[in-house]
Amino acid sequence: MNWKTLASHSHYQTAVAIQRALQQRDWAASEIGIEELIATLSKSEERALRSQLIRLMMHIVKWNIQPERRSRSWLLTISNARLEIAEILEYEPHLQPKIAQLWDKCFHAAVELAETETGMNSTVTSLNNYEVFEQKYRLESES
Repeated sequence: MNWKTLASHSHYQTAVAIQRALQQRDWAASEIGIEELIATLSKSEERALRSQLIRLMMHIVKWNIQPERRSRSWLLTISNARLEIAEILEYEPHLQPKIAQLWDKCFHAAVELAETETGMNSTVTSLNNYEVFEQKYRLESES
């Protein structure tokens, strides 16, 4: 059985195959299956974290380079991405240190996406933890 392929295609099918291996007392196969499932689930959660961090950073970059286009939609996206990241970290606290490891790569991807979407060159050269996770963004009319 190719556990890596199975785990990358279906977590459920992998769990069923592991259960079957355990019922047949095939300890070696079940151990390999569990290891592959754990590795695949970990990668999946890391991808989700990376995706939300890029989305969050991209909207903050757009917020900074296109103040005239700021909208409730952007505020909602920033808030939603923060909530999604908090939820990921609540269920997977071991991913907290990954944020620092992913930061630069996510920031560069966010800038590239923001520039592509806006058609503008970004003047934002970095974002810090406060700007990304704590700063309150408000529309001019709400100040």
